[in-house]
Amino acid sequence: MTLPAAQCQTVAPAQVAKLAFDEHVNHKEPTLQHRRFKHKDVVPLLRNLAKEPRFEVKVAGKSVENRDIYLVKIGTGQTKVLLWSQMHGDEATATMALFDLFKLLQNPGKLEGTVQEILQNLTLYFVPMLNPDGAEVFTRRNALGLDLNRDALRLQSPEARLLKNLQQSLKPEFGFNLHDQSRYYTVGATAKPATISFLAPAFDFAQTVNPVRDRAMRTIVGMNEGLQQLIPGHVAKYSDEHEPRAFGDNIQKWGTSVILIESGGYQNDPEKQVIRQLNFATILSALHLIGNKGYEKYKLEDYFKIPQNERNLFDLVIRNVRYQDKNRDTLMDIGINRDELSAQLPDGFYRRSSVEEIGDMRVFYGYEELDGQGLTMHPGNVFPTPLKDVSELTWERAQTLLAEGYTTVKITNRLANLNPTLLPLNLLAANQTANHSLALEKQANFILKDASGAVKYAIVNGFVYKLGEPKPAVFHGAVL
Repeated sequence: MTLPAAQCQTVAPAQVAKLAFDEHVNHKEPTLQHRRFKHKDVVPLLRNLAKEPRFEVKVAGKSVENRDIYLVKIGTGQTKVLLWSQMHGDEATATMALFDLFKLLQNPGKLEGTVQEILQNLTLYFVPMLNPDGAEVFTRRNALGLDLNRDALRLQSPEARLLKNLQQSLKPEFGFNLHDQSRYYTVGATAKPATISFLAPAFDFAQTVNPVRDRAMRTIVGMNEGLQQLIPGHVAKYSDEHEPRAFGDNIQKWGTSVILIESGGYQNDPEKQVIRQLNFATILSALHLIGNKGYEKYKLEDYFKIPQNERNLFDLVIRNVRYQDKNRDTLMDIGINRDELSAQLPDGFYRRSSVEEIGDMRVFYGYEELDGQGLTMHPGNVFPTPLKDVSELTWERAQTLLAEGYTTVKITNRLANLNPTLLPLNLLAANQTANHSLALEKQANFILKDASGAVKYAIVNGFVYKLGEPKPAVFHGAVL
């Protein structure tokens, strides 16, 4: 379905979102495939974009570490829209989507009518990486250790001063504050991850709705309508609680209708490429809505009907398993999360597990769940005889050790610079010891035995091995 310009004003945002979602593959920026890209990866893209006649690309300011922060402008419409991403350096999903939008705006394809109308009605300003220093080391804060989203009043960071200056000088009618949130949020009390969460930030503690905030709320209702056909039940609302130091709350107060988009989690999407596609689709549908003032037809009360974020998810939940400790046999559930730790590895990180909940977890959910009914859980053991080298730890050897209850082996050679994603078990130096007993905030290394005493499952660094199954594509051992 191509949307001719003459028909665009009658097209529902759901149609725009659906077509944009389907067409995303034709506009995806191919150089950005993983979340941990850096400033040096996007600068060539921006310099190439500057060669396009309809775009204006300039350096708007510098970061603490003197990296260029770019402003991209396109469109000739009276309504101004400012979009900024990666205020937090480790929140890169929307940045990828913005570069996809740049490709779309150059070559719209089937979306030509929609793009034409947007550019006639709007003037768009993009800041596609506000915190390049944080992106360099994939961390939330800037090089001063400050959270830019808590620096809207003191303005101690050059990046924060830049953003305020842009808002004050451009005076955009709408602003898009683009973030990533924890993947552990659900849509209300459901088991569904909050893949996309919206917010029209409150500019005071009373959460007053004035005409500026009202516009943002109604636009969000239209955006939600479009996303519900793409990810039904996976859209939530971020907390409306007022944060007086935050940019979204203050920019709303300063007269710009702010829409916060938080990219959460989605099953089997660790690099957030599906969520990137959803950002692309929902931002385009929002720009279309704003351009023709289509948001005016939506009801304000429907904004408050969007379920709120609740933190109810874990990476792994083991249910109904028995654990013997302190001379007691206890029925329990265990919630395990897998944190990302930055490292000089192909993916830029590895995962280390931690036990985050123990007890009755019936109100919580897991991206992955294991029913331990009829099974008994025991701490993983450390194989007492050190191996000479990691090359001895083949998958065949690992399966034998797992069946014997071992989740960790000792190695006599150096453990430095080993890639955990190549390790089927945990590694420990020959002179070290490890205790894998169940406890909060400790790593998850367990074996689950059936009534006959045979090991049916092993949990190694928070990942599940079912004994007897084929070799996994990727391992997740840890160097302890």
